[in-house]
Amino acid sequence: MILAVLFANVEGNILIERFSGVPAEERLHWRSFLVKLGADNLKGVKNEELLVASHKSVYIVYTVLGDVSIFVVGKDEYDELALAEVIFAITSAVKDVCGKPPTERLFLDKYGKICLCLDEIVWKGLLENTDKDRIRRVMRLKPPTEF
Repeated sequence: MILAVLFANVEGNILIERFSGVPAEERLHWRSFLVKLGADNLKGVKNEELLVASHKSVYIVYTVLGDVSIFVVGKDEYDELALAEVIFAITSAVKDVCGKPPTERLFLDKYGKICLCLDEIVWKGLLENTDKDRIRRVMRLKPPTEF
């Protein structure tokens, strides 16, 4: 299960968060843990260079894209390789929406479309879709077509 997807700015403020299967009382712990993890390790990292960590029997894959840090947390069948696929789909969709690696302002300007893409990629803790064409259709608010 994919437990969390978080986007944060360079100061560590959460821009978007999606939790699934994480009790409300544990979410604050995860927020602060992931922001600290990013602050400690993402300085000087190139765009889309993946970093991996584990904490309490879960895997964390995280990266930076422009001015935004992206964290994906999973357990069970979502090990670091599966999470790498998830984060690749997310970074690809964000770049498509923004047209380039985003600044914080551009990210917030495109917030609605990014949320649509994120919901199409990860739904209720499962990897739903990685097909770029299908995600683009949803982003343009067109019904997905069957292939």
